[in-house]
Amino acid sequence: MGTKLPVASLLLRLGLAATMLSAVADRFGLWAAKISTWGTWNNFLEYTASVNSFAPVGLIPFLAQSATVLEIVLGVLLIVGYKTRWAALGTAILTLAFALAMSLSFGIKAPLDYSVWVDCSAAFLLACIPNYKWSIDELLQKTSTP
Repeated sequence: MGTKLPVASLLLRLGLAATMLSAVADRFGLWAAKISTWGTWNNFLEYTASVNSFAPVGLIPFLAQSATVLEIVLGVLLIVGYKTRWAALGTAILTLAFALAMSLSFGIKAPLDYSVWVDCSAAFLLACIPNYKWSIDELLQKTSTP
C-alpha cells in the first residue's frame, strides 16, 4: 500500500462520517439555529417528504427514521473503522438512494449542489481500499494473524 493511501483512507472515513453525523445533529437541533438546515425533527420530516415526493405520505416517517439510524450507525462504524468495507458500501448505497431521490424530486442540480454524488463516489472508493490503517479492522486483523 502506498504511503499516501492510509491517510486518504482515514480522511475518507472521517469525512463521510462527519457529513452524516452533522446532518443527524442538525435534525435534532444540536447546531445553532443560525447555521442549521432543519433544526428540528419536524422540519426534517418535511424535507424528507419533499425529497421523496414520489413516496406515499405514510412512508415518510419510516424513511426519515431509517435514514437517521443508518447515518448514525454507519458514521460511528466509519469513525472507529469497524467493518469498514461494509460501512462504506452501506454509506454508498444510502447516498446513492438520496441522490436519486433528490434528482427525481428536484432535478439533477440539487444533488450536484450538495455534493451527494461526490459522497456516494467517495464511499464506493473507500469500499475498494484493501485495508484500513488506524482502525479496529486493522487491530482485529493483527490479532488474528499468527
